[in-house]
Amino acid sequence: MADYESVLCVKNTIHVYKIPPRPSNRGYRAADWKLDEPDWTGRLRIVSKGKDLFIKLEDKTSGDLFAQCPVETYPGIAVEPVMDSSRYFVLRIKDEGGRSAFIGIGFEDRGDSFDLNVSLQDHFKWLKTEEEAKTASTQFDKGPKLDLGFKEGQTIKINIGTKKSDSSNTKARPRGNAGGGGIGILPPPPGGVKLPPPPGGGIQPPQPASAAQARMQPQAAPVAQNNSSSASSNIDLLLDLGTTNSDSTPLQPQAVQSSNDPWGDFTSAGSNTDNNWVQF
Repeated sequence: MADYESVLCVKNTIHVYKIPPRPSNRGYRAADWKLDEPDWTGRLRIVSKGKDLFIKLEDKTSGDLFAQCPVETYPGIAVEPVMDSSRYFVLRIKDEGGRSAFIGIGFEDRGDSFDLNVSLQDHFKWLKTEEEAKTASTQFDKGPKLDLGFKEGQTIKINIGTKKSDSSNTKARPRGNAGGGGIGILPPPPGGVKLPPPPGGGIQPPQPASAAQARMQPQAAPVAQNNSSSASSNIDLLLDLGTTNSDSTPLQPQAVQSSNDPWGDFTSAGSNTDNNWVQF
């Protein structure tokens, strides 16, 4: 299978310069070139085909090839940066006949020169990784191989069925309450809880009276109910006065029975006194 061509970087503007011979072993200087008068302007493409890498200088409009620089290593003699600038490089171009020449190239922006460096470094880093993987695979193949095959007459047994669970040994997990607590709270007993009355007694709510009793009840009825103690003392006084006109048999005071009738105290008192008293 033939290797396909992959484009690693494209720069639409590149300037080409004719450069003088190397002045010394130290390197090239862009200041010695005619930077204001480039000899050619076009497009630069970095193309890889398998392990081979090429820098191609092409025409912007037609795409015709102007020059080509094969790159074997980087950094190396094929692509060499100048000493006094980061935007200019020296390329070694070759034709189909194998002849080579050195030309200078320059970018208008330092970001373009940075992209050129990164593209070349990534390609050769990938080649290094491939070589290391191939070396590791070769060393693995040379090592002793482990025979995991079955011997003659050897069998194995595999249980594919699911594990049976014993219902007697399984325990139901406790469920948490709705509030999210760890311990459940028992619900209240049916019918609710009746609290005992407060100590000392309380004011009992008035009992509902019938319509006839409500019409017959005078305005002073609540006073008689609230002053039950004073009514009982008046009964004792009436009983003492009644003994002067009656027989020598003393009258015994009777227990006052509480009722819902507000006139019940006066009625009971009048029944045990002399007829000279007028019942209210």
